[in-house]
Amino acid sequence: MKTVSLITFGCAKNLVDSEVMAGCLREAGYALASDLSTSDIVILNTCGFIGPAKDEAVAAIENALALKRKKPSTRVVVAGCYTERYEPELRKTYPQVDAWVGVKDYDQIVSIVEGKDFRASDRTFLLSHRTPRALSTPASWAYLKISEGCSHRCAYCSIPLIKGTYRSRPISSILEEVRRLAAAGVKEINLISQDTTYFGRDKSRSGSLVRLLREMTKIGGLEWIRILYGYPEEITSDLLEAMGEPKICPYLDIPFQHAAPALVRKMKRAMDGDRALRLLERIRKNLPGAAVRTSLIVGFPGEGFAEFRALQTFVREAAFDHLGVFTYSREEGTAAYRLGDPIDERLKQERREAILRAQAGISASKLKAHVGRTLDVLLEGAWKDDGRTLVGRTRFQAPEVDGVVFVRPPSRSDLPLGPIQKVEITASDVYDLQGKTVE
Repeated sequence: MKTVSLITFGCAKNLVDSEVMAGCLREAGYALASDLSTSDIVILNTCGFIGPAKDEAVAAIENALALKRKKPSTRVVVAGCYTERYEPELRKTYPQVDAWVGVKDYDQIVSIVEGKDFRASDRTFLLSHRTPRALSTPASWAYLKISEGCSHRCAYCSIPLIKGTYRSRPISSILEEVRRLAAAGVKEINLISQDTTYFGRDKSRSGSLVRLLREMTKIGGLEWIRILYGYPEEITSDLLEAMGEPKICPYLDIPFQHAAPALVRKMKRAMDGDRALRLLERIRKNLPGAAVRTSLIVGFPGEGFAEFRALQTFVREAAFDHLGVFTYSREEGTAAYRLGDPIDERLKQERREAILRAQAGISASKLKAHVGRTLDVLLEGAWKDDGRTLVGRTRFQAPEVDGVVFVRPPSRSDLPLGPIQKVEITASDVYDLQGKTVE
């Protein structure tokens, strides 16, 4: 039995693609392994979205080829967005790589690693409920990809160049996958897409996301449904009403990117800071206690002192529960590429750190308010640094990007411990909570 190490870089959507490749390989009789040095095959599923991701991909390729030099029988396969975007150049730079896989042929991975002929697809791969998939997340939760590609044309973004236009999965296929995951014990489904709120619009079916959510709430065994990656202008009243269902986490991940009106227009985005604040007010009115996450870009061409001050003011007034900040990365083929990259990288980093400092105070204050409360916590397993401590998340914490709850288990070892526990919150810090199970 040959062993395969499959390493994923980038976002949760890449992780699902890796799970598809792992499922296909497992069905074909391959064993999945974590030790690259002893594996027969090394697969790197790369990201090519921004500069740091590309640097990470290059380092991973060179590391894998160093292993191959020590063990020439090792097959190295480089897959994913970085390959899709730069394959001709990469083939010239790294001729020692055995195979290249873009974003169109993940389901053909067995033929690819075995060097067999296969029918290449002409568009980005989109899984169905019939696609083999080997979950890599904890047993209590999973990601579920509902579409592929993006039909927005944000000035800075390379995703449409890599993935193509938006394509929704059929609702029936998604629901069948959810039923199978729930039957396997998964309690939380995290819906992911380049733009989850666009779901169905490529098929001229408005309201498809609301319909999907309402159908998902009927599936037995499933406890939490979370929506990730939603565009602000697509947060409708119908969606907010549907999110009032008990199984749907009152959580929205909305990438506003910036607040200064002139910069938002340059970015080819639709919502500046004033409009964003009104949307947040509407969300919090309709979904009391809702958690909102956003992502922002600093250092976009034209971001002067005034524009950055506007962003700082927006962050303070918006009081997000969670926030991520990226420094601008100039990407070939995007509309913003012609604007150059005039802002010094050091200044970009200073601005990023300033936003994160402001958010740290907001986050610490919000988490402190939970001390003394009893919350439902979805357990993920033992904390790696301490076998006596469990780690989990509340309904207002998304996996892998937000904070966690460190949980002290029951003092009595004979008490049953299900995947969702009542936890009394005893302490907080800037991003995480601590608590003990309620016996």
